[in-house]
Formats: sequence, C-alpha cells, structure tokens
Amino acid sequence: MSHIILVRHGQASFLGPEYDKLCANGEAQAGLLGEYWSRRGVAFSSVYSGPRVRQRETAGIVAEAYRSAGLAFPDTVVMSEFDEYQAEAVLRECLPQLLRVNAEIKKLHRAYEDSGESGDRRKTFQRLFEAVIANWVAGEVIAPGIESWHEFCLRVERGLAQVVRDTPPAASAVVFTSAGAIGAAMRRALHLSAEDALQLTWVSRNASFSGFLASGERFTLSTFNAHPHLDGDGLLTYR
Repeated sequence: MSHIILVRHGQASFLGPEYDKLCANGEAQAGLLGEYWSRRGVAFSSVYSGPRVRQRETAGIVAEAYRSAGLAFPDTVVMSEFDEYQAEAVLRECLPQLLRVNAEIKKLHRAYEDSGESGDRRKTFQRLFEAVIANWVAGEVIAPGIESWHEFCLRVERGLAQVVRDTPPAASAVVFTSAGAIGAAMRRALHLSAEDALQLTWVSRNASFSGFLASGERFTLSTFNAHPHLDGDGLLTYR
C-alpha cells in the first residue's frame, strides 16, 4: 500500500495583475508546510507538480525548507495531468451565455460590478465564480473547445494512476496541484457525483494536504484538507 499526498498550492495573487503566482501569504503557507513535514522527518520517494507557476512555486518552497533542514527532497517531476481545469476560459465563455438567461447569475454579476472594497470584491467574485462553474459542471452551459469537467477528472485520474504505479509499496509520493485536481481525486476515492466533487473544491484550504492509500485499483481516502501547520492569523485562505 503506497501513500499518495496531494497538496493544494499556497495562496495565489487573486485579483492581482498576475494570478498564477504565489502572493507573500502563499509563500509563507508553503514554507510552513515544508518546515512542518521536515521537523517530523516525513520522507517522499517522489515529488510531482502540475505545470502552473503557483503549483511549482509551492513545491520549490517546500523543497527549500527540507534542504535548509539538511534533509533530502527529490527533484520535482512536472506532469500536465495535475494542471487545474481551465477556470478562466470557462468563465470567459460561459458567463456571457448565462447573463442572457440566468437571473441568479445576473444578480451575482451586478453585485460584483458594484463592489468596491477589496474584501467585498473578493467575496462577490467568488460567489459569481462558483455559480458559473457549478452551471458548467452540471452541463447547463457549454464552453466550446474547452476540456469538460468530466474530461478534466479523467485526466487527473490518469495522472494518479501513473503516480500509483511508480510509487513502491509502503512509500509516499507527494503531488503539488490545485483544488480542482484534489476534488477529482476525492471523486475517484469516494465515487462522488460531479456536483459533490465540485463542492469539496470550494472548501480546500491553500497549502492544505489530502492523503490517499493506493494499491492496484484501490484508491482510498486517508486525510482530507489537513492544515495543522497553518495556525497563525491570516493563514487560512481559500483563494
């Protein structure tokens, strides 16, 4: 039985000019994760990351914490299977369609457009974003030419199958990825519906980790959304 750990990246630069990079808080979250694991002597036989900058930066900061503690940390293998779903493209393609026919989306969009203060703007955007993605996942709206939610989940499962094959029994592997991929892994482990898997992505904390036990076709949940290393003010974030 091997142990596969999926880590959500640290907090990205939400509403900044370049979202796909860690903000200062995200860097702190990743560093605390690395220090937490290295103090406990947690060892990995292999390390993987999705291709996004925020995913690779999180892996790099954890690796640096290990090496600063004098511990080995395997080189990171980047796998496209652990990329996030194309949320920005889905929003771009689906929002205009929904604004024409969906009263709730119109209301959420108006609230976002009218928001001013950054905290309020963050909250109103998140509500709008979740509603659009939920409609897309449910098949209520289609994003032409963009990987569907089902296709995304199958992609993540292919990546997980490869990691399981390459991880020796009793060894541990870690994958630095995003909330969507963790939701897809939970779907696989718990046989969830698309809607239920999506709901889990909204509660995934930045720099949290979820563990799975795997052997052959068996893929079982061990831990979800753990964050014992994030015990300071402002460290518990979702975006």
